[in-house]
Amino acid sequence: MKLGTLKDGTRDGVLVVVSKDLKLAVPADHIAPTLQDALDDWDYCAPQLATLYEDLNRTPSSRAFEPDFSKFAAPLPRAYQWAAGSAYVNHVELAHKARGEEMPKEFWTDPLMYQGGSDSFLGPRDDIALESEDWGADLEGEVAVITGDVPMGTRPDKAGEHIRLLMLVNDVSLHNLVAPEIAKGFGFFHSKPSSALSPVAVTPEELGEAWHGGKLHLPLEAYVNGKLLGRPDAGVDMTFSFYRLIAHAARTRPLSAGAIIGSGMVSNKDRRAGSACLVEKRMLEAIAKGEPSTPFLKFGDRLRIEMLDAAGQSVFGAIEQQVVQYPPQQHQPQK
Repeated sequence: MKLGTLKDGTRDGVLVVVSKDLKLAVPADHIAPTLQDALDDWDYCAPQLATLYEDLNRTPSSRAFEPDFSKFAAPLPRAYQWAAGSAYVNHVELAHKARGEEMPKEFWTDPLMYQGGSDSFLGPRDDIALESEDWGADLEGEVAVITGDVPMGTRPDKAGEHIRLLMLVNDVSLHNLVAPEIAKGFGFFHSKPSSALSPVAVTPEELGEAWHGGKLHLPLEAYVNGKLLGRPDAGVDMTFSFYRLIAHAARTRPLSAGAIIGSGMVSNKDRRAGSACLVEKRMLEAIAKGEPSTPFLKFGDRLRIEMLDAAGQSVFGAIEQQVVQYPPQQHQPQK
């Protein structure tokens, strides 16, 4: 099934069920007011939501409406946990090569993960508001899972039991703020503003054969100003599956229902696939030519992140955003 959150003026919005083809939606607040409420009582709510989903696809009720994703919040507008891994180690290796450094060998065996801000996720059509273009803004196309309660010490072979939903993420990065923060030794903060989530989150069974081994085997498309940046396959070159990432996140603590675990930027070794972020393209330019030529995002730039199934249908709906200046420049009266 496919679940989304409609903006209604509250912090957490209202839970809706969205049809398989993304053309219809129906409120589900009689089952659970919000997605977090559904996750908190998943065993009770999920069967009822599944029935509503089946009915919507077969015989829509009078409550069904055509969804406008500009009026959708993130599936989870705020979450108890947001931990992003770097499962595509090829991308990490490129970063080291671009800096003329050797990547530690343990990066191939021990996942990298950072804890991001989860108190405010952007909706799929919300603007990316920045004070300055000099911050080096970038899109990062990722896949993420939403978990149920995960006990501390959960092993990878049991982690799949706790995956409730999958979705896409634009893990926005401000690359020119990264180095000063990393130099302090505490990691990302200012350089990782609010991430954006896809219009809907879907259950693993909805993905069919594309979901296996804790990986989503479909290409992720990334566009900037209407031009295809890349189409890397999320199931290829994913060194650490979501099972490994969940186990890593739960090594020393339990995860609460509604925790979001990200894959990190999708990246393929096959350069013909392109990239799902600008910085990887810049890395390849630096390795080949000594310096990058591709600019980071500017005010007015538009981006799109989407994943299509084998039949060419959008799975999660598209993340479509524009970079804007914050605060908006006030109109200056003519003298």
